[in-house]
Amino acid sequence: MKYYIISGEASGDLHGSNLIKALHAKDAATIRCWGGDKMRDAGATLVKHYRELAFMGFVEVLKNIKTILKNLAFCKEDILAFKPDVLVLIDYPGFNLRIAKWAKENNIKVIYYISPQVWAWKENRVKMMKQCIDQMLVILPFEKEYYKNKWNWNVEYVGHPLVEEVERFKLQVTGYRLPNQKQETGNQKQIIAVLPGSRKQEILKKLPVMLEVSKAFPAYEFVVAKAPGLEDAFYESLIKNYENVSSVSNQTYSLLRQSTAALVTSGTATLETALFAVPEVVCYKGNEISYQIAKRLISIKYISLVNLIMDKEVVKELIQHEMNTENLIAELKQILPGGAKRETMLNDYEQLKNILTAGGNASEKAATLICKFIS
Repeated sequence: MKYYIISGEASGDLHGSNLIKALHAKDAATIRCWGGDKMRDAGATLVKHYRELAFMGFVEVLKNIKTILKNLAFCKEDILAFKPDVLVLIDYPGFNLRIAKWAKENNIKVIYYISPQVWAWKENRVKMMKQCIDQMLVILPFEKEYYKNKWNWNVEYVGHPLVEEVERFKLQVTGYRLPNQKQETGNQKQIIAVLPGSRKQEILKKLPVMLEVSKAFPAYEFVVAKAPGLEDAFYESLIKNYENVSSVSNQTYSLLRQSTAALVTSGTATLETALFAVPEVVCYKGNEISYQIAKRLISIKYISLVNLIMDKEVVKELIQHEMNTENLIAELKQILPGGAKRETMLNDYEQLKNILTAGGNASEKAATLICKFIS
């Protein structure tokens, strides 16, 4: 069978790569994709890298609208030329929902894997989604109930793919130490992970604030996880003046496995950090205009996946003006060893993992449903 898969960011590349592996295990699959290095390495032909697609926020999208429209036109032409048996769309709703609508008009079967977060904002999209998407595969446990009860739409919950990814890493990697760690009188310092995001524009907003926190914790080593595809010089210019700060590339999971606590930008990384049982403070700071618009449109209580799934504040979220050095220092103290919030947070992480594993292996289940759909 022929599959055309589209993801538009680093998390989609990860989940897409595991889906591709599962599809290859079940079918003599020919796969063409938009994604990243992981999807290519999993056996798909990479058409466009997500680095060329990553535009975040209202202002940024408007600035790059011509590029986005060109990408859409090229994507449609490429799909028609490939003639897939099914089009699999992974998250990335601003782009993928436009493709879904067009695909339906051209009699192309559409499966959406990892639902757009319509329960948070742009809920009016659901009517169109029901018309254009042949099968929806969701990864958050509350989404199945949301679609059924509010929209009378039967969707499939497959479990969260991050669980299998983290567990696979834990089994494969033992005894590994991060390179280039500084030494303190012959003993390695405990590590605080710094995960500032994957796009330059968001990193420039958040990382300088995160780095200032390191001055208040000289006994710890702050290690910045660099995003794939961003040059070393970009990070070095930001971290060079901080004595107890270093960085690693393409080793986020190794970093989390060895960390005592973490400062994490909102998004998928918040859940990954929880699955590694690392207490965290969630950070978000964006373009002020984009933030003010989003604040008026988004209707959810939390921005982190951890809190959304648990439906309570498990991890502290410092958003926009609240994300400052003083607040970060205060919250980090609470989750370091001996801190008042640490043990409660770790106990909540255990409950979170139990909820997410109820769906089984997400990639394998998703691949099974996709194969069954087109057989």
